[in-house]
Amino acid sequence: MIRYKYKLKSVFLIILTLILVAALSACGTSASGNAGSAGSESSSASRSEGNSPQRDSKLSTDKTISSALTFQSADKLDYAEQFSVYRYDNGFSLINISDDTRYLVVPENASAPPDLDSDITVLQQPVGKIYLAASATMDMFASMGAIDSIAFSGEKQDGWYINEATEAMKKGRIKYAGKYNIPDYELLTDGGCGLAVENTMILHTPEVQEKLIEMNIPVLVDYSSYETHPLGRTEWIKLYGVITDRENQAAKAYNAQKDQYESAVADSSGTKMHTVAYFSINSNGAASVRKSSDYVPAMIKAAGGKYIPDDLTDGKITSTTTMQMEEFYKRAHDADILVYNSAIEGEVSSIDDLLKKAPSLKNFKAVKNGNVWCTSRNMYQSSMEAGTITADFHSIIADQNVSDSRLTFMKRLK
Repeated sequence: MIRYKYKLKSVFLIILTLILVAALSACGTSASGNAGSAGSESSSASRSEGNSPQRDSKLSTDKTISSALTFQSADKLDYAEQFSVYRYDNGFSLINISDDTRYLVVPENASAPPDLDSDITVLQQPVGKIYLAASATMDMFASMGAIDSIAFSGEKQDGWYINEATEAMKKGRIKYAGKYNIPDYELLTDGGCGLAVENTMILHTPEVQEKLIEMNIPVLVDYSSYETHPLGRTEWIKLYGVITDRENQAAKAYNAQKDQYESAVADSSGTKMHTVAYFSINSNGAASVRKSSDYVPAMIKAAGGKYIPDDLTDGKITSTTTMQMEEFYKRAHDADILVYNSAIEGEVSSIDDLLKKAPSLKNFKAVKNGNVWCTSRNMYQSSMEAGTITADFHSIIADQNVSDSRLTFMKRLK
C-alpha cells in the first residue's frame, strides 16, 4: 500500500512538473512572439516606401575615427533626425545613419587613412554609377542636378514620374538593373556600380545586401521616410549633396522647399479646423493608415487640419500600420475629409471604385458629403515637394469647393 501511495505521489509530481514546464514554455513563446512583433514593421506602406524591421534611431557620436583625421565640426540640420554629417580636415566628411552605418566621403585625389575604424564604408569621390533602388530619392538627385551620378535604376522607365529619370532611361544613360530584391548583379559589376542606394525594403532580403557588399558595391539604406517632419525627409538631399559633391545645389533646393512649406503654414493660420483621414485599402480589405508621428500627418497639421486617427503610436519606428475596416470605421467615419493614398495600391478614379474596395465607406461622413480625394501616383516620388503637398492639403481643408485645377497632387473623387 505504501509503495502504491508512493507511486501515486510520484506520478502526481511528474504531472505537476510537466504542467509547470508547459506553462513556462508558453510564457516564453508569448514573450518571444511579442519581441518578434515589436521588432518588425507591420506595414511601412508596401509601396516603394518599404516595410522594414524596427531600427533604433541612434546616431553615432564617435568623432575620432582615425589618427590621421582631425574633427572640425558637425553640420546643423533643421529637421532631419535619421542622419548626421561630421566634417574633418582636408575635405573629408563622415555620414552617420540611424541604423548604425557610417560612410567616409573621401575627396577626389585623396585616400582613406589606413587606420580608419573597420565599420566605416569608404565612398571615394567622384561617387558615380549609382544603383538607385530607393525611388523616393530620385527627386533629390534631379533637384540638385545630379542625375548623371545615377547609372542604374530599380524602377523601369514607365515606373518613374520624375521627368529627368524618364528621359535618362529613354536615352540609355540610366539602365534598369532589376528591383531591389532581384538586382542584375552582372550588369552592376560589369557597369562599375559605385554605390547602391536602397530603401528599407532591402532589410527583408539581407542576402541581397550581403551579396552586393561581397561584390564591393557599397550599400546605403535611405531612412528619409522615417523622418517625422516633412522637411526632415526633404533635408536628406543634403546627405546626397555630400556624396555627389553638390552641396551648394542641395542647400539651394532644400531652402526653396523650406520657404514654400513655411509659406503654406503661414497661409493656414486661422483656417477652420477639419478632420482628415489619410489611408489606403489593401487587397485584404484592411485600411493602411499613417502613424500619428509620420510626416504626412505633420503636413496635415501644418495645413490647418487634424489627422485622424490621431493616437497611432506603438513605439515602433514605422510609418504606417494596418487596421481592420471595423476599427477604421469606428475611428474615422466622422472625418470631414477622406484622402486616399494611391502610392500603395494605385489610384482610384471615382467614389464607386473606392466603394468596391471597401463598401462600408459609403456610410462615412465625407463620402456622403462628397469630400473625398485621391493623391496622384507621383506624390510619393516627389520628395522635394513638401511645400507644394502641404499647400494642397491646406487648399482642400480651407475650401470645401476647391477646384482640382488649383491642386498639384490631389483630385476630388466623384
